[in-house]
Amino acid sequence: MLIRKPDSIASSEITPERVYVSRRHFARSLALGAGGALALSSGMSRASLTDRELDNSLELTPEGIITSYNNFYEFGTGKDDPKKYAHEMTIDPWQVKVTGAVAKPGTYDIEELLDGIAVEERIYRLRCVEAWSMVVPWMGFSLKALLDRLQPLGKAKYVEFHTLHRPSEMRGQRSFFSGIDWPYVEGLRLDEAYHPLATMAVGLYGKPLPNQNGAPWRLVVPWKYGFKSVKSIVEIRLTERQPKTTWNLLQPSEYGFYANVNPAVDHPRWSQAMERRLPSTLFSPNRVPTLPFNGYAEEVAGLYAGMDLRRHY
Repeated sequence: MLIRKPDSIASSEITPERVYVSRRHFARSLALGAGGALALSSGMSRASLTDRELDNSLELTPEGIITSYNNFYEFGTGKDDPKKYAHEMTIDPWQVKVTGAVAKPGTYDIEELLDGIAVEERIYRLRCVEAWSMVVPWMGFSLKALLDRLQPLGKAKYVEFHTLHRPSEMRGQRSFFSGIDWPYVEGLRLDEAYHPLATMAVGLYGKPLPNQNGAPWRLVVPWKYGFKSVKSIVEIRLTERQPKTTWNLLQPSEYGFYANVNPAVDHPRWSQAMERRLPSTLFSPNRVPTLPFNGYAEEVAGLYAGMDLRRHY
């Protein structure tokens, strides 16, 4: 499926499904090899983005910033805590529990779930609810491809994701000051999960996903605030009812279940009309307007037709 891009989105920012950015090569298939490392096949492909002139006005966020400026409270609340401490998390072996309204429940090795699934570059904006943003060259595949393998039952309406809960390796989970009831839980409506932009990421900048960014795999939902894109997933559950998600339970007035990027709906403590695009400094803050649905309105707005987006924030 080719995804049309609105004029406000630079073609350097998003790669449609099965279309690769010509300035980087990405693998057509993956295998998780010994030691949990991501092994890329030698089969590469190039393609032009579109017949539209390439817009290089918005550059990718440097790899060093993407891998060192993170919210991953399992390792601490500081932006640099994940990079400092995420090496303590073991990702080999990695198993995923599949439960709920699904035809193929069970506990799977990640290699089994991902065997033969094609990987592609997907360059998306990432907008944090804290009003900073990045442009990230993820490496991943459609969440739909995974769900099709699991075969949700007709009664399934939502998909719920759980992050690893392992306090012995994730020091933020054993912190006396943590107010989070671990494990971290997020969820999507099933039609959202089946949208072509919803992605399971296994790498970035052409490399295996670093621990601090959610290794060995994480969710990426580019039209929603970043806290929806749950990391280091160990359980996938198909449900009939809307999941009870971590931040929505902690602060429902601040963190709605949908969490669609909406510059017209402020966070109770700050405006969402603008964002700080990294890299930025005190003297060069690099502030840019926030776009509805993080710039992907043309693709995803139809999912919410008829909904009051101020109420269903």
